[in-house]
Amino acid sequence: MSATAPPATDSLRLDRLGIGELESVDLAVEPGEILCLSGASGAGKSRLLRAVADLEPHRGEVWLGELAQSAVPGHRWRRRVMLVPAESHWWADGVGEHLADPGDRDLEALGFDREVLGWQVSRLSSGEKQRLALLRALCREPAALLLDEPTANLDDATARRVEAWLVERVRERGWPVIWVAHDRAQIGRVARRHLRIHGGGLVEEEQAAWT
Repeated sequence: MSATAPPATDSLRLDRLGIGELESVDLAVEPGEILCLSGASGAGKSRLLRAVADLEPHRGEVWLGELAQSAVPGHRWRRRVMLVPAESHWWADGVGEHLADPGDRDLEALGFDREVLGWQVSRLSSGEKQRLALLRALCREPAALLLDEPTANLDDATARRVEAWLVERVRERGWPVIWVAHDRAQIGRVARRHLRIHGGGLVEEEQAAWT
């Protein structure tokens, strides 16, 4: 990843955002903060992330610092407020065609060496795709991150490794992050705040109960 890009300094704010059963969500995530979002299956976690990424029509507004989502084209917004979905998409045959010169330290932290850049995407396991999709997003130096269960396809040891790498990078780069997660122990390790979707709104959970 770029060593010259300055750390992000803008908060990510949801202003009366509504989508599906969710109504009038007001929320601010500060630079360098990881906010975990949980809820029952079908509660709207992924749809909320897609609304923040301007991938689904929604009510209300989303702000990155002083920039309103509605003021810029969707592709430009998503370049700055980047969603990493639970199932990653790959548009070229080779892994290296998707990654902008990742650093050896990042590859090693995720369990790879530079040989992976020469692999075909078709040979990747679901867990390898998930790790490389995270690296692909971070290499593009966004201003905020939306992570939809980023370790769901990983075993416990690998998930902990990826967690540590993500937390370090978020603190280093100052990105505001909304991270959808279900694992209580993981939420306790990575999140500064934990919100649960319940009854068409967001309920704050006590972090002490999750550590």
